[in-house]
Amino acid sequence: MVNENSLTPQDESHRVATTDDIEVSTYLEIAKEIGGQQPASAETAVSGAEREAIIVLDFGSQYNLLIARRVRESHVYCELVPHDTPWEKVAPLNPKGFILSGGPSSVYEAGAPLAPAYVYESGLPVLGICYGMQAITKQLGGKVAPGTKREYGHAVLHISQQDSPLFEGLTESTTVWMSHGDKIEQMPQGFTALAQTENSPYAVIGNGKGMYGLQFHPEVAHTPEGKTMLHNFVYKVCGCKGNWTMGSFVNDSMERIKEQVGDGKVISALSGGVDSSVVATLIHRAIGDQLTCIFVNNGLLRTEEAERTLKAFKSNMGMSIIYIDATDRFLDRLKGVIDPEQKRKIIGEEFIHIFEEEAKKIGKVDFLAQGTVYPDVIESVSSVSTASAKIKSHHNVGGLPARMTLKLLEPLRFLFKDEVRLVGKQLGLTEDMVWRQPFPGPGLAIRCIGEVTRDKLVILRGADYVLMNEIKKAKYYRQLWQSFCVLTEVRSVGVMGDFRTYGYMVAVRAVTSDDAMTADWARLPYDLLARISNRIVNEVSGVNRVVYDITSKPPSTIEWE
Repeated sequence: MVNENSLTPQDESHRVATTDDIEVSTYLEIAKEIGGQQPASAETAVSGAEREAIIVLDFGSQYNLLIARRVRESHVYCELVPHDTPWEKVAPLNPKGFILSGGPSSVYEAGAPLAPAYVYESGLPVLGICYGMQAITKQLGGKVAPGTKREYGHAVLHISQQDSPLFEGLTESTTVWMSHGDKIEQMPQGFTALAQTENSPYAVIGNGKGMYGLQFHPEVAHTPEGKTMLHNFVYKVCGCKGNWTMGSFVNDSMERIKEQVGDGKVISALSGGVDSSVVATLIHRAIGDQLTCIFVNNGLLRTEEAERTLKAFKSNMGMSIIYIDATDRFLDRLKGVIDPEQKRKIIGEEFIHIFEEEAKKIGKVDFLAQGTVYPDVIESVSSVSTASAKIKSHHNVGGLPARMTLKLLEPLRFLFKDEVRLVGKQLGLTEDMVWRQPFPGPGLAIRCIGEVTRDKLVILRGADYVLMNEIKKAKYYRQLWQSFCVLTEVRSVGVMGDFRTYGYMVAVRAVTSDDAMTADWARLPYDLLARISNRIVNEVSGVNRVVYDITSKPPSTIEWE
């Protein structure tokens, strides 16, 4: 996340201040009960003779995806799997080590989740983080008990075993981030204390055979040298070579796509957003004219989105694209609907109906490609771990009818957004395409609180156009993860030209983030906010009040619905 002091304008003189920076991705639910092909399994996420991976066993910590991100930043593939995933699902990835994540449970409680036996029987290195450390302790014969003093926030770690490979390149004392209420009273046999804090004599433990436990969280930004510890574990302890690059991903993905599709036909939902653009380009590179892209205008897009997207892909990239204006069809189905989850489901279902209708016109079509990315999966599926809660149905992961007959092709399913952007650059996509801000699959339907009507969409498009124009002119666009307007249900009294008005309130939302799993509200300059507010109120009919959302994620989500 970007803090207030680092949020400064960037040079975007090459950018045009328009609303072409969109991401409408696709809108499909990948659930086990669907009739089409099941989601890509872990074993297909990475391939090749030099395959290697670090497996993170998920015990429910809010920081779990950060662990995977940190490992991947060291160019080693890492995947987050439920803590009880069987060995048969993990073995094809050729694991070089395991990381046991944190979690909300206490290991001494009945039914507390524990690591599978293969973690200890494999002889591979193991790193336990917070709850993961306590699981190692309990399972290997040590003792964990409730702490007399909880430890949350910053602490100073004093390293007593400086020669440990885990600490190579670290200072003798370093700041770490604690978040625990339980403590280790007795280490397992063969373990020794490697570092301490004021309240944790066993802040780091190890057995000299590649097994370590950390009472703190190395994956968070509040542990400044945490990345180094994880890097040391991956390279010094696990012996990884570091072959996870976007170049290798592109080559492996193209081979897998060719093998999976064979001589079949693929249709892809194209929007012009980052995910769908990268997916379409990657598949087109792999199978050429076997891919047909379908661009559906659902009437929920922003100003000029359809025209600009079609021009970019049809004229400049030579792809076969079918354009369908289904505005009436979508808006008719959304009449009277106010629940955001119902909006998402209706939009997702309608897209699938259109895709299947078009597939029949094309002839025999075997696959539906979509731009599902890793955070979509984690937030939408009710459980990667039994401790992880479903937040909402995502734009890529919400609304597949059980009768769907097309098989699914999801080459980006295991990537974070920043990795998708790197793949886009590797494929030669333009800077404008690669750095477009995310735009939700249900489009303006979930930025229009309450019922979606044509009149409200006109207001919302106008406000959003003003916001995007000002953000780009001020050169803040690239620093923001997302910036958008929400048309609220609130109406308030105002005075314009000596006349009383009763208009809508528009909320402006701008956030900074690395991966959308957490986000902070952007500290935009007051004068910029003033210009945005003044222009919206004066240029968009029906609006007489503008407010700025200053809530982080969590507790809020980025989108309002």
